[in-house]
Amino acid sequence: MEDGSILLDIKNEIGIITLNRPKVYNSFNREMALSLQAALRLCREEPKVRAVYLTGNGKAFSAGQDLQEVLSENGPSLTAILTEHYNPIITSIRELEKPVVAAVNGVAAGAGANIALACDVVVAAESAPFIQAFSKIGLIPDSGGTFFLPRLIGFQKASALMMLGDKVMAREAEQMGMIYKALPDDTFAEESMKLAETLSRMPTKALGYIKRALNFSMSNTLPAQLAIEDQLQSAAGHTHDYQEGVQAFLEKRKPGFKGY
Repeated sequence: MEDGSILLDIKNEIGIITLNRPKVYNSFNREMALSLQAALRLCREEPKVRAVYLTGNGKAFSAGQDLQEVLSENGPSLTAILTEHYNPIITSIRELEKPVVAAVNGVAAGAGANIALACDVVVAAESAPFIQAFSKIGLIPDSGGTFFLPRLIGFQKASALMMLGDKVMAREAEQMGMIYKALPDDTFAEESMKLAETLSRMPTKALGYIKRALNFSMSNTLPAQLAIEDQLQSAAGHTHDYQEGVQAFLEKRKPGFKGY
């Protein structure tokens, strides 16, 4: 985060992470990728953070990889970019047992799109397009794209979007189940932040267990998943917020969750 390509602000129990290379549409170079990893790690370790809000500065969420870095004389190999830059980002998002909201303020292309789709709740401004741009330069979707997109929208639709590189606007992305909601441009910042604020006031441990259960569901059999639900439900039942939620229900009042 030292180079300013990633901004991190902790406010109202929300870790607000902003991709901050607006002149190049928040495309990723090595410094930015490593800084995002560091910001996600800090949000994981900081008990004051109960939700994460990931967005972009300027007109774009992220245009993906900065190709100038790849083409430079001492630029990283594609293998290094995946194993050292993007794969750790995707893993960090999925292993962070706090809700991560992707607030897609503008174009999300290539790795930028797939980083967003790895988040727990994805909202986008109506004018924001999603583009699986990889085939346009002779590459395949990475950053978890071939894993998440078929699960979100189905095999046939994902295959076509990846091969053709079609632009999908936010409303269409919502309709096909790629994202949670498309929001009006003029209220996007306010509404997307309200969503993060709502999540930050919810029972954080339970949300983390939900995320863990969903991660297991990607590869589990039904019996194995039922066993995971049993294990995680038992853990949730031993939290302060479970006791508070039940007591608030019985007393017909709004619960005051603490996040533990």
